[in-house]
Amino acid sequence: MQTKPNNSSDLNASQQMAAVLNLESTEIAATAARIAGDACCEGALKKIVQCKGRILLTGMGKMGFVARKAAATFCSTGAPAVYLHPTEAIHGDLGIVTPDDVLIAMSNSGETSEILKIIEYMQRSEVAVIALTGDLNSTLAMHSDVVLDCGVQREADEYSLVPTCSTTVTLAMADALAIALMNARGFTAEQFAIFHPGGSLGKKLLLKVNDVMHRGAEIPLADRDVSFRDALKMIGEKKMGCLLLTDGEARLVGIITDGDLRRHLANASGSIGEMMEGGVGDVFTSSPATIAQDRLAAEAMRIMEDWQITSLPVVNGQGSVCGLVHLHDLIKAGMA
Repeated sequence: MQTKPNNSSDLNASQQMAAVLNLESTEIAATAARIAGDACCEGALKKIVQCKGRILLTGMGKMGFVARKAAATFCSTGAPAVYLHPTEAIHGDLGIVTPDDVLIAMSNSGETSEILKIIEYMQRSEVAVIALTGDLNSTLAMHSDVVLDCGVQREADEYSLVPTCSTTVTLAMADALAIALMNARGFTAEQFAIFHPGGSLGKKLLLKVNDVMHRGAEIPLADRDVSFRDALKMIGEKKMGCLLLTDGEARLVGIITDGDLRRHLANASGSIGEMMEGGVGDVFTSSPATIAQDRLAAEAMRIMEDWQITSLPVVNGQGSVCGLVHLHDLIKAGMA
């Protein structure tokens, strides 16, 4: 059994806040365990997938703000959603509702009077109702088509009065439903970008490797048999910090960086002159990370972070070099 958070004065602010966060996360984890395998989850998702109209979300007080956020989340994933204020709804705004819509009603007690008045109308209009409530025996639960259990053992304050854990769990449940809908519809990053064209998020979702890569004469390119001296010269001339090595078919076989050259020089045991005229076979990295030009620039950034590199070769389906992405270009484009 959970115990109430210790909010006594002998705890500092960070301890009190950590206790609240731990309690809320515990309630979410308990809810996740409770609904595992629950047929109501499939039922709720099916109602939304089959919806030909809009997703209407309603809640009163703190739950109203949760419903607003949930509506925004559904909209951002391509599912038309509208927040329906319960008080305004019963004074005329119910005219927005159509039989093709589905209603998601949020109420921890399941007895919010304004919500119940809306439910009466939905039943007469044959609008599907999904309830997110903390009481499975409530009036709201009894008069809904599908009920998702958002019950919590207590709120986060010492007296279990302030809507905290209950609103957090309900918000998380709405998020989970939105993501399940995304997956059911096969919603892609490119589709997501359509609804987020502005700001850094829009750039990350719309910008392709082809938009930021260097091409043609800008690419530091050489045959795999290039001498150490020429490799050093070309890296300096192209100012990309690396040199891409290809075979006779122009396919990428490796990459050598200015750091590789410096380390090799520092560890050289023989004549510098002989080393300069020799090849770079012992220096370059074979099978480097690569990316295709039609991929998102955000993916290029992720690969660079994972590999801890600053340059990423761009290759086509045959493995031939068609470009080079540099970290500085991604930063300039607002990707970081």
